[in-house]
Amino acid sequence: MTVTERANGSVTILDVAGTITLGEGADALRDKVRSLLQQGRKQLVVNLAGVSYMDSAGLGELVRSHATATQQSATLKLTNVTKRLQDLLVITKLYTVFDSYDDESSAVASFKN
Repeated sequence: MTVTERANGSVTILDVAGTITLGEGADALRDKVRSLLQQGRKQLVVNLAGVSYMDSAGLGELVRSHATATQQSATLKLTNVTKRLQDLLVITKLYTVFDSYDDESSAVASFKN
């Protein structure tokens, strides 16, 4: 799994590609989110368009990253959630935890409201 970071104004977008699974994938996401929060980045969007598979550990890491951001007065939102991941969020009732947007521009614009 790879996580690349880019900025759109004050919003940091994390483009995630590959699989988010137990071990290396989940660790890479956790480390990137923590690093950004330490740098004072408070508006984060995780772009999941490139994620081909996510296991329960990956889902747990998304929840953990969201909780860590919230504890530090930051906001983490999701965009381009695949159909499979959307179904997983609904089944686990985690869809109520995350602000999720169909496209990146909507997610970025939501921080201005």
